[in-house]
Amino acid sequence: MGRVTHETLDRQATRIVVVGGGPGGYEAALVARRLGGDVTVVERQGMGGAAVLTDVVPSKTLIATADWMTIAERAADLGIRLPVDTAKAQHPAMRRHIVDLDAVNTRVMALAAAQSADIRARLEREGVRVVTGTGRLDGPSRVVVEGGGGAGADVTLDADVILLALGSTPRTLPTAQPDGERILTWTQLYHLTELPERLIVVGSGVTGAEFAGAYNALGSDVVLVSSRDRVLPGEDADAAELLEGVFRSRGMTVMSRSRAESAVRTADGVEVTLSDGRVITGSHVLLAVGSIPSTHGIGLEEAGVRLAPSGHVEVDKVSRTSARGVYAAGDCTGILPLASVAAMQGRVAMSHALGDAVAPIKLRTVAANIFTAPEIATVGYSEEQLKAQSSKYVTTTLPLARNPRAKMLGMRDGFVKLFAHPEAGVVLGGVVVAPRASELIFPITLAVSHRLTVDDVASAFTVYPSLSGSIAEVARMLHHRED
Repeated sequence: MGRVTHETLDRQATRIVVVGGGPGGYEAALVARRLGGDVTVVERQGMGGAAVLTDVVPSKTLIATADWMTIAERAADLGIRLPVDTAKAQHPAMRRHIVDLDAVNTRVMALAAAQSADIRARLEREGVRVVTGTGRLDGPSRVVVEGGGGAGADVTLDADVILLALGSTPRTLPTAQPDGERILTWTQLYHLTELPERLIVVGSGVTGAEFAGAYNALGSDVVLVSSRDRVLPGEDADAAELLEGVFRSRGMTVMSRSRAESAVRTADGVEVTLSDGRVITGSHVLLAVGSIPSTHGIGLEEAGVRLAPSGHVEVDKVSRTSARGVYAAGDCTGILPLASVAAMQGRVAMSHALGDAVAPIKLRTVAANIFTAPEIATVGYSEEQLKAQSSKYVTTTLPLARNPRAKMLGMRDGFVKLFAHPEAGVVLGGVVVAPRASELIFPITLAVSHRLTVDDVASAFTVYPSLSGSIAEVARMLHHRED
């Protein structure tokens, strides 16, 4: 019997063209290839897309560096002292570690490039073709790659199935145009060679809070401008209130109910004008006012792909668009702007397109994390959602400061909160506010995903001492005794 090669399979295989090499795109490509598809990925920046090159990987690497500065601040509480001559230095900056931002950003970008190269190498090992260039649709079954051929010529790719993983770009303001030097989006921060003396962060959502916290820890004087009553207006109220208190205690200026109208350069910095006429001066300003989907001008609507008024691609529960054979995944769909969700959307789309077993994504089981210090991780229903739908629930919160492991590590700020059904005891959702909350949320995610009860969680062994012990303890507090 002859051996079936990839070349033989490709002549018979479904032709898959993935436009965009971010998490939604490259994960979809891997699934499609394993299912026997003839797969081509079109990417203009580099494999991994913005998530790897300018967003998730760089930002979390920068934040990881800032975390070390936050940990160093607890050193004295643990009995660790700086040398006597350093400790007696008159200037406060000489009594702490010094950040070389140029070196930090060099490492950040090197890690992003290495991750991108790893993704490309993996795809090529699996037999996925990678075409570099900007893809646009020429109808629902053809992709034209601008500059994808030799000498910059266009390449035309016929497809049986197309996946759009187009991503998004930072939103800007007409009166605050980024220049890459003083007025910045989050993709431009990594070109800075010196720490901003006074950084004004416009926007207190996830991106604004993460970068404000990181630069504050690195040593910048940070002003956080929030148009809402508090930071992180879409998150658990107790978690947001705790984080805002931590920000203020670390010297950050948080300006609530303050809307930025414009930002302009001055001779040696920037001026941000608020809607009430106040003017804030700083050395740099970061615009963190959301993002817009990268969906316009590439032939989507002409190919029959319906867009929402916001510009997002409309998809169903298995990532199909309104055009037959065209799917979409990731930030361009507006479902949830998370790399994990984009990857799952891409995998589901290809499984559906190629006839494999598939189940729609259950957003209730998606775990999310905000990489501040402390981190905020959530999964399942939020308290606001439970109240809005008039659901019956009980909740208990346990402060992190009561945890013995937290005491040993000098951790004071944080808590674990669970929501459960009052009679059935099923875990409905949870919030963890703690260092490395992104790791601690997983057992609660399992509980939500598999409809475990609080007694199921409480009866599982945890290590003593451990931070995860607080999760079991909160579950025990919610035990409902049958009469």
